[in-house]
Amino acid sequence: MLALTHSGKFHADDVFASALLRICYPGIEIRRTFEIPEGFDGLIFDIGGGRFDHHQTGAPVRPNGVPYAAFGLLWREYGPGLVGEEEAARIDAHFVQPLDLDDNTGCGHPLAGMVASFNPSWDSEAPSDECFAQVVGIAQLILEKRFELVWSIQRARKMVEGALSQMQDGIVLLERFAPWKAVLCPSEAQFVVYPSQRGGFSAQGVPSEPEGNALKCPFPAAWAGRSASELRELSGIPGLRFCHNNRFLITAETQEDAVAACKQAMHSPHPSCP
Repeated sequence: MLALTHSGKFHADDVFASALLRICYPGIEIRRTFEIPEGFDGLIFDIGGGRFDHHQTGAPVRPNGVPYAAFGLLWREYGPGLVGEEEAARIDAHFVQPLDLDDNTGCGHPLAGMVASFNPSWDSEAPSDECFAQVVGIAQLILEKRFELVWSIQRARKMVEGALSQMQDGIVLLERFAPWKAVLCPSEAQFVVYPSQRGGFSAQGVPSEPEGNALKCPFPAAWAGRSASELRELSGIPGLRFCHNNRFLITAETQEDAVAACKQAMHSPHPSCP
């Protein structure tokens, strides 16, 4: 419940390392010092030459050549337990590594610059430790929000996988909206239907790739951008309300109407539809 890091000017490295430790160990005390007390056996980072310090000769480097800083070393230790191995690697690549690289090379990074701006100016009488604690609180909030997003996506995956197991005719029915692309894009699903926040139901065509826009099967071209009355006349579906110009989304009054729209789309003349 006690950790030591260096005193003096702080950087994104030791700030985010501190924030991570506060998430892993609520109530932990983090002290800043220039010297490690003899016999101290608590956690030490970014100072002292231990396994969470990167300033000594032979400090570890990632396989891609990006050197670790204290934040990265602590993330390597604790990240997988927080978000899983796969997501920990993704966060390391897109969030941790750029901050580690900035700390090791001074290459510049917007977030690192923001953290550095919390250091007292040359003529300020603000205590450095108070400024450090202030920005650590902000860094902790950033990490917590990122983790909450990851955990919500992981919860969504379980729900969508369950719905996918009940898929009929290429149509997946969700009991509520949840992020679905990571699960449904690699699957045989053509459409997904879920309750709309505006009332009624929405249906979306499933893209071939999670990051792409190419649909496995779009809604009929004749529906694109039509009014509700035109859609009802064209489709014969009484509750069809809206079809997006890009033909990836429709809204309808009932789940049955939304499913009927998906089935019509799959039987419309389009080369990508089954």
